[in-house]
Amino acid sequence: MSVVLMAVGGLVLLSVALVSVPRSWWGVLASGWPVLATVVVGVAVLVAGVLLWRRDGVKHEVSAAPVPPDRQVRPLRSWVISVGVVLVGTVTCAAVAWLQGSVPAVGDGVQRAQLRVESIRTGLTIGAAVTAAFALLLAFRRQQLAERTQQAAEYDAGEKRVTELYVKAADQLGADKAPVRLAGLYALERLAQDNPTHRQSIVEVICAYLRMPYTPSDDQPTPISAAQPLAGGLAPATPTAATGEVDKPAVEPREEHQVRLAAQRILARHLRPITPEGEPHPLYWGPKVTLDLTEAVLIDLDLTGCRLHNATFTKTHFTGVAGFVGATFSGAAGFGAATFSGTAGFGGVTFSGDVEFGAATFTEAGFVGATFSGSSWFGAATFSGDVEFGAATFTGEAVFVEATFSGGSYFVGATFSGDVEFGGATFSGDAWFDRATFSGDARFGGATFTGDARFDEATLSGDAYFEGATFSGDVEFGEATFGSAAGFVGATFSGDASFDRATFGSAAVFSGATFGSAARFGGATFTGVAGFGGATFSGGANFDKATLDGARYDGPESVAE
Repeated sequence: MSVVLMAVGGLVLLSVALVSVPRSWWGVLASGWPVLATVVVGVAVLVAGVLLWRRDGVKHEVSAAPVPPDRQVRPLRSWVISVGVVLVGTVTCAAVAWLQGSVPAVGDGVQRAQLRVESIRTGLTIGAAVTAAFALLLAFRRQQLAERTQQAAEYDAGEKRVTELYVKAADQLGADKAPVRLAGLYALERLAQDNPTHRQSIVEVICAYLRMPYTPSDDQPTPISAAQPLAGGLAPATPTAATGEVDKPAVEPREEHQVRLAAQRILARHLRPITPEGEPHPLYWGPKVTLDLTEAVLIDLDLTGCRLHNATFTKTHFTGVAGFVGATFSGAAGFGAATFSGTAGFGGVTFSGDVEFGAATFTEAGFVGATFSGSSWFGAATFSGDVEFGAATFTGEAVFVEATFSGGSYFVGATFSGDVEFGGATFSGDAWFDRATFSGDARFGGATFTGDARFDEATLSGDAYFEGATFSGDVEFGEATFGSAAGFVGATFSGDASFDRATFGSAAVFSGATFGSAARFGGATFTGVAGFGGATFSGGANFDKATLDGARYDGPESVAE
């Protein structure tokens, strides 16, 4: 319809232009009507070329498959032809009438008759030119329809071919032989590389394959006794690893191990936006590819430097090394109840959205330099080995409620911009928070520190809650800064507790706290209330050079002295 409207508008403008032509020009036009026709055709061709250029100028992602038709062409209305005929007739009659009226009343009758004939001929030429322009626009529209029909046919054929390849590759993934399954994976990879619109669905197929039940191989050879024939001379049927059926050959675990590694490498290869040389990766599939690996079994996963969007690893079992070093997570990242049997490397990772590690289990974990831009939940997570959060940045809320740290936990130099929740957490090894910065509230109520706990030079700008916390080893808060209230009500310090040169900007409440060994507050500064009412000092308390100016001390007088 837009083409028809453009044609009508062009014809109207052409008629106005023809009527506005000065009379002195008509003699030249009458003698050179081929030139006029050529000019009209040239202008029409130019307009058609501009329209085609604008249509083809729309950028599409490079793809080997035909693209679908960009728009729908509506059928031409029957009244358009009638309007065109009327318009051509009107323009022709108007041109002839105007030219007849402009014939000068000079010369004899023969000369005036010749001029009238020439004016009629010129008017008809104008009508023919308008008709040719209208016909050219109709031809242009017919060409558009033909091209769209061809494009639709090619698109349908391409979609049919893609579907056939897709189904064939998916069937290969269910084959018993590992080479066939590998061929299916690589066929899907090639299909996704050539057809950007199908990449997400192919990624989902690969993720679904990795989510299939699988028991990792222990790399041990099959016992000879299992292959020996029975007394009757018949060898026992071997059940299938996945189905337990006795009529089908078993899937070799070590071969399946290689197939799964190949599937993981395919995903990783196309999720890296940058090459090791710092150039844009030609195999990158875009920032919006999502992964759903819920309950999958992943072996030595290497997603180093990858860009992940809305990645789900809920209840995923990571065997061996899980490498996420330098990866970028946009959107939500779910690791709830995931199990990391080997080392989990998250160094330099950037989490832009919310992160869920609730009830996750880590044998070894490294989050050195990681950035958590959204909220991060590690509630009830289990860290069996050492865990490194050194220099990590938590912009949103960080929740480690009831988390279990069996090995050492290192948060040295970490930055917590939001509130931090370690309530009920268990630190079986050493817990290091040296030079950590807590901009929001830091809640460690009911936490258990079995090893040494170090908060030297830590900055706690918000309220710090350690009510009911248990410190079995030595505690170091040397030169720590408490910008707001510091609550250690009912806390238990079994080892040495050092608050030397600590600064308490507001109330410091140790009411009911138990100090089983030495308690040192040498050089500490108390600006607000220093509350030690009901505190028990079994190993003595040292307040040498402590500053209580402007503060109110509430506690045993012998200690205050």
